[in-house]
Parts: sequence; C-alpha cells; structure tokens
Amino acid sequence: MSRLKELVDLSFGKSNPESFCLKQSFLQVIRQCIPLFKADVPRIADWKLEKELEGGRTHFVETCGLPISTYFSALKVLWLFENVEKVKKAVETGDALFGTIDTWLIWNLTGGVDGGLHVTDVSNASRTMLMNLKTLDWDKTTLGELGIPSGILPKIVSNSEIIGEVTKGWPIIGVPIAGCLGDQHAAMVGQACGKGEAKSTYGTGAFILLNTGDQMINSTNGLLSTVAFKLGPNAPTNYALEGSIAIAGAAVQWLRDGLGLIGSASEIEKLASEVDSTGGVYFVPAFNGLFAPWWRDDARGVCIGMTRFTNKAHIARAVLESMCFQVKDVLDSMYKDASQVESKDKFLLRVDGGATVNNLLMQIQADILGNPVVRPADIETTALGAAYAAGLAVGVWKEEEIFSSVERMKKCTTFNPILEDEKRKKKLESWCKAVSRTFDLADLSL
Repeated sequence: MSRLKELVDLSFGKSNPESFCLKQSFLQVIRQCIPLFKADVPRIADWKLEKELEGGRTHFVETCGLPISTYFSALKVLWLFENVEKVKKAVETGDALFGTIDTWLIWNLTGGVDGGLHVTDVSNASRTMLMNLKTLDWDKTTLGELGIPSGILPKIVSNSEIIGEVTKGWPIIGVPIAGCLGDQHAAMVGQACGKGEAKSTYGTGAFILLNTGDQMINSTNGLLSTVAFKLGPNAPTNYALEGSIAIAGAAVQWLRDGLGLIGSASEIEKLASEVDSTGGVYFVPAFNGLFAPWWRDDARGVCIGMTRFTNKAHIARAVLESMCFQVKDVLDSMYKDASQVESKDKFLLRVDGGATVNNLLMQIQADILGNPVVRPADIETTALGAAYAAGLAVGVWKEEEIFSSVERMKKCTTFNPILEDEKRKKKLESWCKAVSRTFDLADLSL
C-alpha cells in the first residue's frame, strides 16, 4: 500500500462509447449527435456496408478482428459524416478531431484547443474497426473503403507510457498521464492474465477474454479478435479472443423488477440456496437473441422443465446457472479457436465484477466449468489494471512483479469444482437442449 500512495501519475481505464470532437465547437456537435445514434446508425451497417462490400458483415475481420457492427466507432463516424453538416464542413476544413472518450479526456487535460494531445491507445483503437491488429496503426485500406480521412484520427500509443502531462487549469498540474486502457483490457492487466489465461467480468452482461499471447487468432466460432494489452512502446503485444454475453446480471434485475421474486439483487443468493438444485428447471435469458457461440437473432427467452413442485427458489437458481452455462459456452468456443495456445499452469478462470460477490454463483461456475474459479480480494480490477499500467511506465513496478502469481493468489478466494463429472455432463446436455428450444421464436404473436 505504501507504494500505491507514492504513485503520482494518471491512468485511464474506460468502457468503449465513442465521441466525435471539433476544435473549439466539439461540445455542441456531440450534444446534437449522440441522441440520434440509436435510430439511424443501423441503416449504414445494413444497407451501405454489409450489402455493398464484398465480404459482407465480415469484410474487415482479417485486418481489425471485428465484424461490421454499430457497436464500433467506424459506423458512428460515417453517420456523422453523412448527417451532421457541421461535422462534414469541419472534416473538409481540417478542423475535425475524432476520438473515443479517452482521447477527449487526454486532449482536455493536456491543453485542449491550446495544444492538447490527440492520442488514443491500442486497446481503445482496436474497438473502432479501423486499426490493423498486426501493425497497430490505422489501416489505410479500411479508411479508403469507408472514406474516412486519416488526418482526423488520433495517434495510437501503447497502454503504458508517459503520454503527456496535465496542464494549467487543472488542480494536478504537471502530473504525468502514463496509462490508458479499455475497461476489459485493464481488467486483464488487473487480473494479471498471461498467455493461455482467461478472465470473466460479470455485470449486466458478461465479458470473457482469453490471452492468446503474441498470436492473433481469427475466430471461426463467432468470437472477436482484439488486442489484450501492450505494456510499453517497445513491449510485445498480447492479443486476446473475446466473447460477450448480453444477459448476465440483467437476468437478476429482471427477477427483481419484472417478476418481483426478490427485493434486491443481493437477495438472490439466499433464495437460490434454499434448494440444492434447480429441480430440472433451465432458464435461457435470450431476451434479445443469443450472442456467442450461438448467434441467433431469432432466439427468445425460455424457462423449461417446470413442474407443479417448482418454486421461486428453483427459478432463482436456474437464473444463476444460466449465467454460468453461457460463460462455459464462450470458453469452449475460445479453446476450439485457440487449441494451440498453452498456459504454463492448469486452467482456472479469473473473475471480477459486481456479481462475483455471490459465493453461490462462483461455486456454480466452478462446478459447470469443472475448473477452479479465482476471485481476487479486490473485484474492481479495471482500476487496478490502469494503476498497474501507469506505475509500470514511471518505474513503480516491474512487469514481472505485476504478473507474479504467488503473492496474488494468497489474497484470492478459490472455488473448486465439487460436482461429479457425469452429472456435469448431463447438465450441459440439458442446457444445450434448453438453448435449442429458444430458436425461431422471434415471430411469436403478441
């Protein structure tokens, strides 16, 4: 702790919403455009790109690792070009600057219109659909096909280096900005995930990443290829496979707000603990379709296997199990894609996020995986990872200290599987049967 108190630099760990900035007038444009994204952006993906580009939805996967999607920055930039006259004129006059939220923060902290630095890091750049994962630079071919000028894009830097200093006008003038990462990437550093190691973050949804080391693997199972982290300008790049689950903790919220079975999210552990199994009930939270590895837009939620003896405790436990089954599905897909990636240790899953305080959930996860689940003492690992990156850049830590597992494991809670192998196999078969029942339900009559 004494070393942490001496850390006098800034680092950012943030999620990946996007913005577009104009020198002098950028705030006005952002306020005008962001509320319109939801309704209008999908038209670009569906009509202009997926249908016009030769490779369809996967046209850019070889270079950026991402499918064409409104989730990523490129389509939002195109929408702004086509729908906001002020943006179009600013691009034409060279007055426009694009960036994700980290770019906007650093630009302001380092001077803004008075010489602010226009930068982003490799992890956030990897979520724009515009960065080449191999060169870690903006991909010229992609920019040309989309008609996005390179001059509006920020310089790409590593996750751990002194980017600049906070300038006058801020209370921490002179403090170096030494780390910048996307939230899931920061969590990987905070969890010290080396090659072959995986972590899962449980929130409203869930995000699972597997570090594939220096190998960039293009998934054949619907996962995303991305940068894990690059801890210094001359440091090796670690890549990752990522899978996301749309509904994890959100299913617990649905039990609370939609059905009224619990009064608060924390009550689900006690309720689910009243029974030692789901009694054959399986819940699949396909409220808006299913993500990896199923990728079924036509799927809808089901709760099957109920009998007259089913009670709310069985349903609560089935909801917790659904989160764990989905994580298992993603991890299975990852290891199909990355079968040649080996870890130095026996596989275990590192976990973080608010839902991991639920001990029953963590035990169920270990049982369904058949592998240990490790919860750190501090589950807010995104902030820790950002601090590690900054401290590494200014010499507070060495990389081997961050990734040393001995001391870290002493402070962790490990959940070991206790479910018999044969029972695990039968439960997984039942889960897959339940998932199959969700297909082709999007057109059910109201």
